[in-house]
Amino acid sequence: MPPRDAIALVVLVLVALGAGSIVFFTLKLGISPMPTSWKVRAAMLSLVPSETRGVVHELGAGWGGLALALARRCPHARVVAWELSWVPYAVAATRARLAGLPNLEVRRADFFAADLREANVLVCYLFTGAMRRLDEKLRRELAGAPLLVVTNTFLLHGWPEERAIVVDDDPFSRAQVQL
Repeated sequence: MPPRDAIALVVLVLVALGAGSIVFFTLKLGISPMPTSWKVRAAMLSLVPSETRGVVHELGAGWGGLALALARRCPHARVVAWELSWVPYAVAATRARLAGLPNLEVRRADFFAADLREANVLVCYLFTGAMRRLDEKLRRELAGAPLLVVTNTFLLHGWPEERAIVVDDDPFSRAQVQL
């Protein structure tokens, strides 16, 4: 096999594995990795104080765009970005390394199995079922602890909505703060 054909075959296999991985995790998690639009990202960032200290968790970091922006906005906080799907995780981790932000850590892990008690801020763009599970987890683990939660589109039910910003590029997108 000529070298050019071998390279093409390797690239084709890698693309197929990457696409298969995304499909697998989409089916497993019930949602595909969905990037946050720049307008919604800006709205979400405006709801997180730049002087935030402690730990900021981004749950379901996808491709890493919001995690990078959070780490830049909150240089005195440790930002932990969680992503379970291999391909988006690899992209997010690579972007984090290239950005050289010392306060950003990207983890390939299930945040539902993680201990989030150290959290000062949670940021997420999760679907309804995951938000229900997150609500149960937070009530169990963080009962009464002060916590800022910034969400995109989907709310934690039963938590008061402190502030919402409706974004004009998508009538369904809104950045929300819940306390």
